[in-house]
Amino acid sequence: MTATDSPMKLHVLSTGVMECDHTWLLLQAGNTITDRQHKDKPAAWGEAPTHAVLIETPEGRILWDTGVPRDWEKRWEPTGFQDFFPVQEDPAGPGYLDTALADLELTPEDIDILVLSHLHFDHAANAKMFENGKTRILAQADEIEGVKSIEGEFAGAHLVSDFSGLPLEPVHGDAEIVPGVSVISTPGHTWGTMSLRVDLPEDGTKIFTSDAVYLGASWGPPAIGAGIVWDSVGWLESVEKLRKIQEQTGAEMIFGHDAEQRKGLTLAPDGFYS
Repeated sequence: MTATDSPMKLHVLSTGVMECDHTWLLLQAGNTITDRQHKDKPAAWGEAPTHAVLIETPEGRILWDTGVPRDWEKRWEPTGFQDFFPVQEDPAGPGYLDTALADLELTPEDIDILVLSHLHFDHAANAKMFENGKTRILAQADEIEGVKSIEGEFAGAHLVSDFSGLPLEPVHGDAEIVPGVSVISTPGHTWGTMSLRVDLPEDGTKIFTSDAVYLGASWGPPAIGAGIVWDSVGWLESVEKLRKIQEQTGAEMIFGHDAEQRKGLTLAPDGFYS
């Protein structure tokens, strides 16, 4: 791994802002999921931003998740998700993972480890950018096994072309990636969804929940379920697991797609956490 010149820096990267009916993210009585052709009908339609996390450590650079692809309209066509999760960012402009890395004067080859929280179309979409023979690509073992059961081009929000053929290395349960950076097994949303814990020297512990918890409104207590959950009981157990860790550590919780929370985050390249 390539050592960096700083003990630890954490950059939150903007990787595309989707829109969707928030019923996908937060189940509320009386809501019916709509597509973009009907987004003006009474519904909880709004932004669902995506992010990646770049952690610079003495042991090397670690990237968490990859956001949405520039060719989302075409790539998602087999699933129909382009109508339910249209992306705001200009496909030819900034706001995606490649430009977020470039703003920090980095390329995919500068990343030592890519950790995928899970293999859904808005988290693993750009994973093949890192198929360079240098970057290790990690995912939870249960997620790797789970996607083997998919027949056809996709199943739910798993789009096989995003990850097929990648040399995915399995992570088993909770695991330390490097000192100060670890993953937390939080299944339920998918077979092997993970959350990320980073213990920063100055800014304290931060937990990036990915889709184990979509929104602050989902966190509760009590936790409120979402429209895309593989195992509802497992999901609730994972939320409560995260809650116990948060109570023990005082960690700041950063949720998977929370547009309101995003307004208060320091985004690269304007700043970082340390």
